[in-house]
Amino acid sequence: PCFGKAWYRKELEIPKSAKGDRIFAEFDGAMSRAKVYLNGQFMGEWPYGYASFNIDLTPAVKFGEKNVLAVSLNNPPSSSRWYSGAGLFRNVRLVRKSPVHVDYCGVRILTPRADAELGVADIEVSLKNFGDSESATVEISIEDSGGKVVASSSAKADLSGGDGVSTQKLEVEKPKLWDIDSPNLYTARIKVLENGKSVDEAAVRFGFRTIAFDPDTGFSLNGRRVNFKGVCMHHDLGPIGAAVNRRATQRQIEILKEMGCNAIRTSHNPPSPELLDLCDEMGMLVMDEAFDEWKDAKCDNGYNRMWDKWAAKDIEAFVKRDRNHPCVVIWSIGNEVRELTNAADGAKRAVFLRDLVKKFDATRPVTSGLHLPIQAFDIGLGQELDIAGFNYKPHLYEQYRKKFPKMPFYGSETASTVSTRGQYYFDLNRQKRPYHDDLQVCSYDMESAPWANTPEEEWAAQDTMPWLFGEFVWTGFDYLGEPYPYDTDSIARSSYFGIVDLAGFPKDRFYLYQSRWNDKKKVLHLLPHWNWEGREGKPTPVFCYTNYPKVELFLNGKSLGAKEKKPDSQNIYERYRLMWNDVVYEPGELKAVAYDAEGKKAAEKIVKTAGKPHAIRLTPDRKAISSDGKDISFISVEVLDKDGNVCPTASQPLTVKVEGNGRLLALCNGNPIDHTPFSSDTMRLFNGKLLILADSPSRESGPMTVSVTGPKLKMGTANVEVKNLPGTSAPVRSL
Repeated sequence: PCFGKAWYRKELEIPKSAKGDRIFAEFDGAMSRAKVYLNGQFMGEWPYGYASFNIDLTPAVKFGEKNVLAVSLNNPPSSSRWYSGAGLFRNVRLVRKSPVHVDYCGVRILTPRADAELGVADIEVSLKNFGDSESATVEISIEDSGGKVVASSSAKADLSGGDGVSTQKLEVEKPKLWDIDSPNLYTARIKVLENGKSVDEAAVRFGFRTIAFDPDTGFSLNGRRVNFKGVCMHHDLGPIGAAVNRRATQRQIEILKEMGCNAIRTSHNPPSPELLDLCDEMGMLVMDEAFDEWKDAKCDNGYNRMWDKWAAKDIEAFVKRDRNHPCVVIWSIGNEVRELTNAADGAKRAVFLRDLVKKFDATRPVTSGLHLPIQAFDIGLGQELDIAGFNYKPHLYEQYRKKFPKMPFYGSETASTVSTRGQYYFDLNRQKRPYHDDLQVCSYDMESAPWANTPEEEWAAQDTMPWLFGEFVWTGFDYLGEPYPYDTDSIARSSYFGIVDLAGFPKDRFYLYQSRWNDKKKVLHLLPHWNWEGREGKPTPVFCYTNYPKVELFLNGKSLGAKEKKPDSQNIYERYRLMWNDVVYEPGELKAVAYDAEGKKAAEKIVKTAGKPHAIRLTPDRKAISSDGKDISFISVEVLDKDGNVCPTASQPLTVKVEGNGRLLALCNGNPIDHTPFSSDTMRLFNGKLLILADSPSRESGPMTVSVTGPKLKMGTANVEVKNLPGTSAPVRSL
């Protein structure tokens, strides 16, 4: 459940030998209104469910005895506009520290110079002193990705006044820069010594890179222009809910990068630390967002109830936790906040948050997603931002560029096109209030929310305004909750906004964005499928999403003509997609032949009318997974006819069995209105696809076998090895 109250209790054995040390509980997130107790004694609280925090348990610890750690959580109704999840949905650690130690999130790394010749790292280490030490020595070494020490230094820290700070400058010759195509990382290893004895150690990953935002030339990374090809992402992981899982997060990023995406907006809250770790490793830019709500309420029990006491603490925790990640290039202090129309307090609150961010990190710009930019600038809020993000307002870019020529602009939330994977209706009129009796939406990508746009409506503006530095599409993946356009029917459980469905299967729109964004991959995608029994003789539009210059369409060997994109067309869809709107349906073979710039045949795509379902095919995402107990195998399921063609309309119920060294974790078919529990072992295919999630909690090596059966179908099987794989554990945390 998303809402409710809960208690977590855990018995801890803390040895006598730890007496004199400090004992902390570190929480990466606790949804929500967490109160922490040890042995019945209240130790501290943190109400914002997305925040990371630590609690000092030392005053109540019984060393050498049994201790009971208890956490109370309360996630009340009307506290979120989407599925937040509930409970301890992110990792928790018990940490033992010496009296003198590196403070929680107490390392700040600045890289004032980062170029091919020299990387300069200014490293500030904040020390906590719970003892009577007058000083400590802080040793810092920088290691490259191979573990080689490339710089080191040492300095005394004065602790005579209690806590202390050590600031050191280290230089790395000819550093490998962090970039989206080459995400090179370094590790700062920190050692604290008292009287020559090591008492604490910390390790922080970082990268050498430069960023700049210019109102005329947009965003530059390491001195070169980079356009944001971004998506907004909620924090849930589809069929496994809001509970963090590193592999599931990694898979999402892999799919987004395959599309050509280079940036993620963490909508609308601090993400899991795992997401930022992975974006560092995989070369994904991040707009790190703090809040969806300030003091003016959106939800009765939303952040407005925490604002007065916690806003400053949450911003400090947010920035300190994430400031060393090279992937983070923008801080966002809010999204569509109600203060945009609050002339008395709106600008004042924006300044309050902006200045707090700058206090802890002044190296990145501060922004906010403005759904009412006219009102925001009228009350002075918009002018207080470093860069202005417009939500669904491409028609206002030019107007506000003229008013504020020194401010960089971008699309902080764009498109909100809705579609259901593999679902087609044949009225191709642009729909801003789509409704279909089966409670799905059309995958011809012509339907959106009334406030929103199709991809092309945003691109038409972006392409004529090169000073814009890009966009963040709503959304990369479908997510739990907010099931527009059927949100008032209480039937759908997930959104329709995603470019990728809830299971991680690309929708047609994926290939439209890929054809624009991925300049390393040639794209040739046809839609719809070609199984339309009953439509014989009727017009059935065919679209092609491609980055080839010319495509010719054939139906059963007969040419239906060649088309090229028309960049100057008044019909914006003709600029970005190829459309044969009057294809008369007949079963058989639909083929697209692509030609290169010299007019030579370069590729072809064939879609065939499939016969009756005959056999089940399983395709694991990898041949082997780790035995660490946290890895997941994602196995795609399809049904084939007797000739091996995929059956795109198959909807049979399938039953899944996992044997050997594994277990069935979840099923998902990407259907927004299917309420079959994800934990079920039986689920219907949806438009020909089903996803199996299997893991191995045994922490032992050995094969798992996955088998799938269905009525009148040949069984499908897949074998996945579970073994000790290098590099699957979480990396050094950039705290």
